[in-house]
Amino acid sequence: MADAALEEIDDTEGGQSLLSRLGPGFVMSVGWLVFVVIIALLAPVLPIVEPTETRVGGRFEGPRAGLWFGSDATGRDVLSLTIWGARTSLLVGFIAIFVGFIVGGTAGIIAGYFRGWFDRVLSFLFATLLSFPALLLAIFVTTLLGRTLLWISISLGVLAIAPVGRLARAQTLVFAERDFVTASRILGASDFRILIREIVPNVVIPMSALALLGMGIAIVAEGTLAFLGVSVNGGLSWGKQIFASGSEEQFLREGPHAALFPIGVVTITVLALNYAGDRLREVFDAKELSL
Repeated sequence: MADAALEEIDDTEGGQSLLSRLGPGFVMSVGWLVFVVIIALLAPVLPIVEPTETRVGGRFEGPRAGLWFGSDATGRDVLSLTIWGARTSLLVGFIAIFVGFIVGGTAGIIAGYFRGWFDRVLSFLFATLLSFPALLLAIFVTTLLGRTLLWISISLGVLAIAPVGRLARAQTLVFAERDFVTASRILGASDFRILIREIVPNVVIPMSALALLGMGIAIVAEGTLAFLGVSVNGGLSWGKQIFASGSEEQFLREGPHAALFPIGVVTITVLALNYAGDRLREVFDAKELSL
């Protein structure tokens, strides 16, 4: 029954497939994201200098062949720094939204399906999390538990629990009243089976759209923590790289490229995440009207 509902999302509309309806912008966005992820994963074997290498050029040497993004204040290759920084920033974004997706999504689905006291308590907790200043909460968690990659990611993941959970709850409330769920109950299906076979496959689509948006927010949030000096200890990230090259007016005057190139990569990546998430949400919402 859930399969039948999902098939309506995959069916053609006006002779167009779902991919066609998502549009070329969605394909380009996903293509960029795949490209960035592959480059980040292959960083150790790519023909680039080590990010700590300071002999590639002089202080703030401009872009040229072999030094495509130029060098920063210490003579390090900005392209190499950007590629290695992607590994941390993308991982932080992925872990953060994974935590929000699993914890918030699971809690929201259970609350929306069973309702009652659990729903009331969880709704209160979601409202509390949303009312608490997000940046202060992230700083508090990282200061208390440590500035490792894992704890930075978890602290940002905590911020994603409430919005993901509220969306999952709202979608579950809608689908729990659908005919195919009612029919499953009449046929004697258990609550667990209904949740797994009927609710989750339908709720996961809008949650996935929000996950893409949330990952972009997490990447930007890590950059904010870097500017406040509470980002990941050691290692590289886009936020730390931008802060190191763009925090002083003198650096921006002497070598603006050292900050502008990583800023450009972050902007395109977050834009791709936001656009892909928006298109998924728009297409799903349009289909939702016909279900």
